[in-house]
Amino acid sequence: MKRYLLIIGLIIIFTFPIWMWLGWLFQGKKELKIVMVDKTTMTNEGIEHKSFNWILNYEKYCTQNRSLYSISNDYFGFYPKGNKQYNIKDLENFSAQELLSLSDQSDMTYFTDTYGIYKNEWYGNNYRGNLSTKIYGGMTDQDLKFLQLMKARHKLVLTEYNDIASPTSRIIRGEFENTFKVRWTGWAGRYFQSLDTNVNKEIPVWLVRDYKLQHNNYWQFKNSGIAFVDDNGRIEILGNKIDLKDEVPYILTNETNQERFKIPQKVKYSYWFDVMLTSHFNNVISVYQINATARGDSILSSMNIPNPFPAVIEHYDKDYKFYYFCGDYCDNTIDMMFSNFLGITKFRSLLYSSNDVTERASFFWLYYQPLLTTILNNYYNFINKR
Repeated sequence: MKRYLLIIGLIIIFTFPIWMWLGWLFQGKKELKIVMVDKTTMTNEGIEHKSFNWILNYEKYCTQNRSLYSISNDYFGFYPKGNKQYNIKDLENFSAQELLSLSDQSDMTYFTDTYGIYKNEWYGNNYRGNLSTKIYGGMTDQDLKFLQLMKARHKLVLTEYNDIASPTSRIIRGEFENTFKVRWTGWAGRYFQSLDTNVNKEIPVWLVRDYKLQHNNYWQFKNSGIAFVDDNGRIEILGNKIDLKDEVPYILTNETNQERFKIPQKVKYSYWFDVMLTSHFNNVISVYQINATARGDSILSSMNIPNPFPAVIEHYDKDYKFYYFCGDYCDNTIDMMFSNFLGITKFRSLLYSSNDVTERASFFWLYYQPLLTTILNNYYNFINKR
């Protein structure tokens, strides 16, 4: 009897992934017409919009012709080809009538990244992040007009980190800020596991060079820390143990929004973010908290950075539906294979190591995936009840 039960148990264990895949395969599709914009796609893997595509695939959101969204084809922006060739498919050549028609035909839009492509990065000789000439990028007047049309039609607008930062012009940025009642302070930041330039070769050359120029040639950082960069070129570093009690920023969410979006009260975030402000017109879903020492707090104060500051900004009512994610949330090397297994989110704790402060998979599984899934499902249900 025990042997029989053991065999049954083993059969269930080894066939369970098959049943999960079959569950996903026969799950009904949901049509949602999406305009996705990504101007920073260096490869066909589409890392800068991969997280969003993971959710679309897992939830079976499909195009008007009932096909699932393709990472390599279903977006506007930069299209890499072989031998350093590329195509650009964006909104620049749309007439006013074509933009109007696109906004009428679309259900929502997500601008995942407008930073763009730069010469040294594209042609492969960008040693440790030297700045170079732009090939393509930045939010344009056409982009902004389309976003304003989507807002006027009460369509869902999703935007995030760097959409209005460099190389977007100050005029376009200002119009975006006025349209959606947000404001970029000019500051962006990122956690680095090590600020020792002999250890961490990912630290951009310009970051170290410009910091030294501004701080009497000082760069004695050996531990982890958070680097802040201002749009005007100012750079500040908060070093672990000296300026930080907790080395990595955390995203905090109040109880109400935890329940609304099925997200945790606290999750670490170890990638690029921007310091945004908003008005009473919007709701702040989550905030960044930097647990700094007195010295670290004084540095943040000198930069006019509030602590905490917004991580996700929302406007969701009958007037318009808008989100700004104050971080490079969509850029994550999540494995697309897992999006083909129904119920995989129940096993998410097995798919990342919580002991590694630099890993970003936990951010996807604990925060981005439930947040975006809730936003999309609520919106899908809303437009199909009208």
